[in-house]
Amino acid sequence: MADGTCRIIPLGGLGEVGKNMTAFEAEGSIVVVDAGLAFPRDEHLGVDLVLPDFSYLSERRADIRGVVLTHGHEDHVGALPYLLREVGAPAIWATKLTLGLVKSKLDEHGLLRSSELREIDPDGAPIQLGPFRLEFIRMAHSIPDCVAVVLETPGGRIVCTGDYKIDHTPVDGLKTDVGRLAEIGNRGVDLLLGDSTNAELPGVTGSERLVGEAFRQLIPARTGRVLVASFASNVHRMQQAVDVAVQVGRKVCVVGRSMRKNLNIARSLGYMEVPDDTLIRPAELDDHPPERILILCTGSQGEPLSALTRIAYRDHPAVKIERGDSVIISAKPIPGNELRVHDAINRLARSGAEVLHQANAPVHVSGHGNAEELRLVLALLRPRAVMPVHGEFRMLAAHAQLARDSGVPANSIVMAENGSVVELSPRGVQIVGQVESGVTFVDGLGVGDVRDVALRDRRRLSEDGVLIVVATLASGDGATAAPELIARGFSEPGPLLEEMREEARRVLDECLRGDVREIKLVQEHLHDGVGQLVYDRTGRRPMILPVVIEV
Repeated sequence: MADGTCRIIPLGGLGEVGKNMTAFEAEGSIVVVDAGLAFPRDEHLGVDLVLPDFSYLSERRADIRGVVLTHGHEDHVGALPYLLREVGAPAIWATKLTLGLVKSKLDEHGLLRSSELREIDPDGAPIQLGPFRLEFIRMAHSIPDCVAVVLETPGGRIVCTGDYKIDHTPVDGLKTDVGRLAEIGNRGVDLLLGDSTNAELPGVTGSERLVGEAFRQLIPARTGRVLVASFASNVHRMQQAVDVAVQVGRKVCVVGRSMRKNLNIARSLGYMEVPDDTLIRPAELDDHPPERILILCTGSQGEPLSALTRIAYRDHPAVKIERGDSVIISAKPIPGNELRVHDAINRLARSGAEVLHQANAPVHVSGHGNAEELRLVLALLRPRAVMPVHGEFRMLAAHAQLARDSGVPANSIVMAENGSVVELSPRGVQIVGQVESGVTFVDGLGVGDVRDVALRDRRRLSEDGVLIVVATLASGDGATAAPELIARGFSEPGPLLEEMREEARRVLDECLRGDVREIKLVQEHLHDGVGQLVYDRTGRRPMILPVVIEV
């Protein structure tokens, strides 16, 4: 790499919502900003988590000077334990709350003792990581302690906004620091990597306090139990619900492992205030009348094993929905989760609950800035070049249009993809190459051992079922017993099964007449013969597993 250049390599977060991760490389040193994960879509059968492909960083692990985290959401920090297993133990830089959440995560993975954790003070002195000088700007979002990262690099000054919105009345009083943004803009910004999530939406995002106002209007009027479902990391949302519960004399029960954990971390670090006598355990719910209960729970995205989903399906050991209860879903479904969320709403309504959600009550605001807020940041920073990040391609394109409207030349707007190698130098910015940047699946305890072929097989099994053909060959005279068929997920009438059995017998006899006795070849003939018959009769292609036994 030539002197006076910096390479920016997004390994996740472009063309998608989730698994945000970007490597900045200069003079043989690498700084990684964020290490996020994504949650599986419906086609990822059996997969628990989706991670970025770390192979580019694994091959350069000795060059990594540090990992910088902009905030504590899973799509920015969730992949950190898996990254550290691949690249060793570089220093991790994050703000106080983000470090608290990360410590808990690393402890679960047995990595806490070997990790070097450093706290970021947004108002403190810059830090030096190899050739990179880093400053931080406080940003408002839907979780406290978010920062934008300013990187002074050999190629120029880069601003990575992280997730943000311009909230003038945040719950904790810590606004997006527009003064610092303007100051950095006056110094000159060579490249802006900006959050694009809400770039398509006009106007501005509402303040988090609007949700608190809705809680104050809705909760006191309810006569049954009130359940509030939100992201477990939305500390401000939880605090506002707790404040209303205290005002109206309701006890608060926290249901869901991640929400209990995050509430305890936020309380211990001073980010939440909850009176001890307000909290009760799930086992104590029946000791209090319904009108004196508020339940905070996870599951706002309809996750299969989350508290709200189990409650909706009447499968939760401690919480049962009764007629007269109210459920507030204080979150917007992530793209791909809509059907699961709607199913949970329907089941809750069937049980007699009143369900309030974004479509029928002002119970959620986004943590991401809309188009006018993105325009404001572009005006404050006045970047020479813009690289939209964090969003699906339509969101990136909308952000690129906002940049053009603000005066950024079209040839200085970089529409990159995951794995693009973007080079910044005094001459400008351009895409100069591509690196490997796929995905890594986490399935149970296995990381990376589920490949596309496994997902394809799972898809076939889910759609067309499996058919096992068991055939027996006598090693001496070659006589065969009648083949056995075992069908799973293959609902066809008996006559077709009998026809398949006859076809398997015909194939076996044909193999013997042709003196074909090698087991692999017999299996192949059985697979092709029975598979063709099934397709001709049904148009389906079940997974066919021939088993040939020699006796």
